[in-house]
Amino acid sequence: MTTPPAVRDADHPSDDIIALVRELVSQETPSGDVEASARIADLLSAWFADLGGTVHRTTHDLGTDLVIDVPGTGAPVLLIGHTDTVWPMGTLQEDLPWSEDGDVVRGPGAYDMKAGIVVMREALRALQVLPIERRRAVRIVLVSDEEIGSPASGPLLAERARGAVCAIGFESPHPDGALKVGRRGSARVRIAVTGRAAHAALDPEHGVSAIDELVDQLLRVRAIVADPALPGPVLCNVGVLSGGGRTNVVPAQAEAEIGLRFLDPETEKQVLNALAALTPLRGDARVEVGVLSARPAWQASSEDRALLARIADAGAAIGQAVEGRPAAGAGDTNLLGGLGLPTVDGFGPRGGGAHAVDEHFLRSSLHERIALLRAMLTLPAD
Repeated sequence: MTTPPAVRDADHPSDDIIALVRELVSQETPSGDVEASARIADLLSAWFADLGGTVHRTTHDLGTDLVIDVPGTGAPVLLIGHTDTVWPMGTLQEDLPWSEDGDVVRGPGAYDMKAGIVVMREALRALQVLPIERRRAVRIVLVSDEEIGSPASGPLLAERARGAVCAIGFESPHPDGALKVGRRGSARVRIAVTGRAAHAALDPEHGVSAIDELVDQLLRVRAIVADPALPGPVLCNVGVLSGGGRTNVVPAQAEAEIGLRFLDPETEKQVLNALAALTPLRGDARVEVGVLSARPAWQASSEDRALLARIADAGAAIGQAVEGRPAAGAGDTNLLGGLGLPTVDGFGPRGGGAHAVDEHFLRSSLHERIALLRAMLTLPAD
């Protein structure tokens, strides 16, 4: 395989690229903050319009999504990312200030996944020197609600991917830099219980404790996910609990939010069906189960592995060894891989501390990923 000279000898990105990441990180964008989402969408729209991209905006209750088409040859390569982070406003000034220490760069959302957006931008910028017939057409999708399961943008993703030849996700890679080919499915489920309030000492027999009912329902959940008859294993985390208000009042309301992870679609289906069928154990209690978000299990296909092989070939041509394997975490690429579109994920830079106060990426890896994406986007169309 021959890599075009313009790709091999393009400017090595300077520290100005770190300034671009910092510019995105300085725009704090917690999930659900519509105004913050609109601000970063304005910035990114200008960035990609300067590269000849046609920008389409969609605003919903959780923020602003961007779909950007950049001219080139062949069916477009789909680049997937998100602009929201898990961090609340003020994190940059308090728990996780921006810092640069040698190869390590820290900041809220820097690793997950604003540095990945800069990889997209800088690779496309470098390719502008090539004639249009020597670079692939690209469609970029940046959503605003990925960290909470893409409840608004997820249903739109299949349509946004229509006509794409493959998809590349810019979430973090494995710690050693390997790409992600296949991911666990995930679901966020809420169990809400309604009981009946009463005085806990004077009139307890007239009360129905929503908290007691919820505790017993969670024991049922534990049994469902641990059932040895399930086709595959399940990871289950009760991440949020709420209910009641006073110790002298039988609580009338309680709820839990549960995170579930699945290796295969059949296990996912059986578990979600069993949870939906939960019924009250106490008379006059009411139990409601709702799926807040769901991403199907993505099991790597031969087409996914073929895409990985093409990326590995592109990497080898510029002196990079590229590997890939399945991952535990879920993302928007689950939706695309599950649809059968050839997909890989983990194209962001190496680093660590996602969702933690040590969130960071490696400056050197950022440069490597830009070079790899440039090489990938100059491969001839099939």
